[in-house]
Amino acid sequence: MNKKTIRDIDVQGKRVLVRCDFNVPQDKKDLHITDDRRIREALPTLRYLLAQGAALVLMSHLGRPKGKDEKLSLKPIAARLQELLGRPVIMADDVIGDAVAAQANALKPGDVLLLENVRFYPAEEKNDPAFARELVRLGDMYVNDAFGSAHRAHASTRGVADYLPAVGGFLMQKELDFLDGALNNPRHPFVAIIGGAKIGDKIGVIENLLPKVDRILIGGSMANTFALANGYAIGDSLAEADKLDLARAMMQKGSRAGDGASKLVFPVDWLIADKFAADAQAQVVDVQSVPAGWRILDIGPETLKLFETELSVAKTVVWNGPMGVFEFPKFANGTLGIARYLATLKDCITVIGGGDSASAVEIAGVADKMSHVSTGGGASLEFMEGRVLPGVEALHDK
Repeated sequence: MNKKTIRDIDVQGKRVLVRCDFNVPQDKKDLHITDDRRIREALPTLRYLLAQGAALVLMSHLGRPKGKDEKLSLKPIAARLQELLGRPVIMADDVIGDAVAAQANALKPGDVLLLENVRFYPAEEKNDPAFARELVRLGDMYVNDAFGSAHRAHASTRGVADYLPAVGGFLMQKELDFLDGALNNPRHPFVAIIGGAKIGDKIGVIENLLPKVDRILIGGSMANTFALANGYAIGDSLAEADKLDLARAMMQKGSRAGDGASKLVFPVDWLIADKFAADAQAQVVDVQSVPAGWRILDIGPETLKLFETELSVAKTVVWNGPMGVFEFPKFANGTLGIARYLATLKDCITVIGGGDSASAVEIAGVADKMSHVSTGGGASLEFMEGRVLPGVEALHDK
């Protein structure tokens, strides 16, 4: 990463404004945090800054509140962070204002103040300069460690960097090093696995990856659209009828692999269902043989074997998007099978691109076997498209 990090600044006696990504899933009934990985991933940065004699003012969003919403307060995050840090975390009642500024000014080295949900203010998402300047009142320098929000040009991810020395934290550095290394300096064979629902969401990723990879394995509902473009019957399966020409163009581009094979590898069989439900009747069919009234909900066993064969020789793997409707256990084998197989690869860099792919390796119990599991689904997707992330661009260059 060619941006400055917290190792490049002196924070002794300073108030450091840190943008974290504490947007964690919670139980809707009691607001219990169901997965605290994003909080744990922030700890190395926070502990380093505290050890260097800083006082911390932490910012994060949680969910998508429309104004102030007690159900999306960061109070449960403050409690969990306090447990993990092993020191008091002061919870602010607000994000900006004189009372919060007084709390920030009163901080001593080693103190930690967590602001309330920055998205309680619409000005946050508008990157309002006046709101950014209110945040700037609370710190002497700025650290962005929220890779999961780095693709958003918001006040707390982009705006404050116009007014304070701005550097990246350890999580930001780790995310960018792994993703940049995989995409721009991969060991070959380089295999990408792309799933999810819509070609439209992933077209930029496929186009950016095609010149770099040896193979792209296509799964998820996105594969249905390619099947339809090939003239195959897909029953009642989800597909994008308006993207068929785009799919054909992609297949044409993908046919130019150096070894004579196509760079794009598609399913050869499906696991189909008679309805979209966890208890649906299921059967395996050939890729061209989906009966009317049935729908594709997962890749089939022969496809999983085909994909495993392609992955068996890989030295770099990047994965973004599930192979099927893996929230239904009956239709999770393709996604979880890929996750488990990746865990067996030796001498291979495996980078999991956040979102559903990160959930899959967690559910499969193999997250710790991956080289890197990204904390940012949308951010990693945009990075894989080759787009500049506003929250990264704003940091000071080395």
